[in-house]
Amino acid sequence: MPTAIAVTSADLVLPPTDPQTPNAAVLPPPGTRSLDASIADMQQLLARYGSVVVVCPTSAPAAVEQRLRAVRGLLESDRIALVRTDLPPLGAAVLVRQLRQLAACDFSPGVLASAARLLAHYIYAGAVLGSVSRLDRVPVSLSSHLKGWLPGAHFAVLAGPTPQIVRVGGSAEQPLAGPEFATQLLLARGQLQTDWPATALVPAWQIQGAVQETALPETSPGWWGTGKLVEFVAYLPDLPVLYQLVASVRRETCHWCGFELIGDRCGFCAAPLTALPALVPEPRHEAPALDAGPVRGTRPAHGLAPAHSAAPALGPAPARGAARALGAAPARATGAATDPRAIP
Repeated sequence: MPTAIAVTSADLVLPPTDPQTPNAAVLPPPGTRSLDASIADMQQLLARYGSVVVVCPTSAPAAVEQRLRAVRGLLESDRIALVRTDLPPLGAAVLVRQLRQLAACDFSPGVLASAARLLAHYIYAGAVLGSVSRLDRVPVSLSSHLKGWLPGAHFAVLAGPTPQIVRVGGSAEQPLAGPEFATQLLLARGQLQTDWPATALVPAWQIQGAVQETALPETSPGWWGTGKLVEFVAYLPDLPVLYQLVASVRRETCHWCGFELIGDRCGFCAAPLTALPALVPEPRHEAPALDAGPVRGTRPAHGLAPAHSAAPALGPAPARGAARALGAAPARATGAATDPRAIP
């Protein structure tokens, strides 16, 4: 059975890419659900799927994370992973959909949970803003603040993977740093009337296919500091490419809870990897932040969904930078990535 992907807000659930993409379970906020009811909800997910990966943005209210940790602690379960992400709302929703796509593959729960950090490195999330005066999640220079007082000033802001702010319009407009591999573009329109993402980013970033649009997440105005915005995300859409990206990183076993992982930290118990001392800091002597026991259960037995369209040319392949993004070594020769459509 696939690992369950759960989210803390309905804003994080985008329409599936195909009928085989599993849905995400939406966990009600603490203000609308008692602790006992939240425990019962999680017990049902564990009984049905065996393991649960919960994606919780760092911008979520503190009470949301506190409730999740309380539920996990009271259940004393080692099968619940809490994944935090700094991505803006639309970017976080894209990350969740990619995890949903990979949940239907043969990856173990531990690999799936720790893959979130890797996938986020290849998501270019930003927005066109009418003002940066209240933007506090991306560094804003004094000159940008001053330019914001000019009539009709708009700014293109890239939140990740590398923060950047440029003023839109005029002959001196600077380019916004984009991906060096094929992506698709997703837009969510707020109160700002502009087609800049479609007219400027599509040719500059070599966006493949038609630009897609979705509803603006309710939390986007708060994240960006203004409702006058158009949020955008460039991302890897094809499952074969995502599969190869994750499979290209060497898998290790967590010394604390026994889950598989990729990168330098376990996605379930947050314990650092000690098998690669040259790549990660020396572990502290205290116990990791999240307690967990040995692995129980098995990996999902079924294969992938029916074949998807052929993956686009990626230029500098993301898979070659996967290990570097996670601080881990590349996959062993015996564990080389293959197209998931060829998996029985």
